[in-house]
Amino acid sequence: MIQKLIRRVFGKRKSGKPTGPVVVPVQQHGIQRSEIASSALKVTDKLQEAGYEAYVVGGAVRDLLLGKHPKDFDVATSATPEQVHALFRRSRIIGKRFRIVHVTFGRDEVIEVTTFRGDSDGQVTDDAGRILHDNVWGNQEQDARRRDFTVNALYYNPATQEVIDYHRGMDDIAAKRLAIIGDPVQRFREDPVRLLRAARLAAKLELTISEETRKPIAGMGELLQNVPAARLFDEMLKLLFSGHAWQCLHQLREEGLHHGFFPLLDVILEQPMGERFVQLALDNTDQRIREDKPVSVGFLFAALLWHEVLAAWKDRQAKGELPTPALFDAMDQVLEVQEEKLAIPRRYSVTMKEVWALQPRFEQRAGKRPFRLLEHPRFRAGYDFLALRAESGEADTELAQWWERFQVAEGSEREHMLVKEDGAPAKKRRRRKRKPSEPAVEAGGDAGGNE
Repeated sequence: MIQKLIRRVFGKRKSGKPTGPVVVPVQQHGIQRSEIASSALKVTDKLQEAGYEAYVVGGAVRDLLLGKHPKDFDVATSATPEQVHALFRRSRIIGKRFRIVHVTFGRDEVIEVTTFRGDSDGQVTDDAGRILHDNVWGNQEQDARRRDFTVNALYYNPATQEVIDYHRGMDDIAAKRLAIIGDPVQRFREDPVRLLRAARLAAKLELTISEETRKPIAGMGELLQNVPAARLFDEMLKLLFSGHAWQCLHQLREEGLHHGFFPLLDVILEQPMGERFVQLALDNTDQRIREDKPVSVGFLFAALLWHEVLAAWKDRQAKGELPTPALFDAMDQVLEVQEEKLAIPRRYSVTMKEVWALQPRFEQRAGKRPFRLLEHPRFRAGYDFLALRAESGEADTELAQWWERFQVAEGSEREHMLVKEDGAPAKKRRRRKRKPSEPAVEAGGDAGGNE
């Protein structure tokens, strides 16, 4: 239906550069103002009332045209960050490489507002061509030219309900095609994260990367080594929590982007022992995202790196280290390797280490230790991790089933379930009744010692 609609609007795609913007009315594109988040409408309306241009832009417009529900609504405007900030009391300017404004609604809803970017004359780049500083403002046409992919260079005006398309992005949506704007080599050099973004969008939206865009990707992966670790981590989160994580990782492999720049991806895609475990973890995360349930970043990263920790742990024990110190040293070793390329914030790495550290404790089912484990604040996350290990075949299914029963059992039943050190169920202890002690009788006298 979308293909027929856009062919009717544009006709066949012509070769060469677009000659100007195409303005598509609501009767043809079908996006209604009511489909835009009320917070985004408030931002665009207020900016337009103040005399500025303002549009909903990028992924939100793209997703609505694809029949999907957008997760975020971004706004592009002719107002500078300072002018936007002056209009909205609950807003703040963020960013160094490119300043943007976050306008907050309610407790946690944020609309990201960007100023139209200008041509590249005022950019500061490094020797590899990566843009380091880009606070150059321009008009809408220049801004469209600066965006990454044609499907992301679509501007929706809530006031007129028109879509403005400078680079035939609607045509590419109809063809299920992902094409970069401009020269692919230059655009990937400007921001190597676009390499990852191409793989993620292609997998998530079921788009085919155009041949011209795809051709240089495999040979440019090393540029990612020049990207700050924090930016790589942010992009990794978008990939893993896209709702199509497994497909995204395999798209990275297809594009030759899974080697070198993240040790994490080398582990996930090159370690056969953990592949089933990782796939189950990612499938579980995808399902929770589709059901709009909360997900844990720390838990997922713990799953992704578990078999690397496990291998290091076994290696250290083989060299004579005691199990518990060996496990903690293995954790630090794996996280230190990741830290070089992927800056996992401490709040997540702490969760990861707690989940990992609990795994040996699930083997201990005797005495008071199971009861103490139940009281641990990370017990549920640790148990879910154990269940995932059992489902993948890496841990004993009986062990996971035992803990599933133990955590819901009543007091007396729990006592009966306890296991002896040799693995046999512990017998319920019976208190032995002691016979009343008889008074001591001293030799040669009666009880009481009367003399």
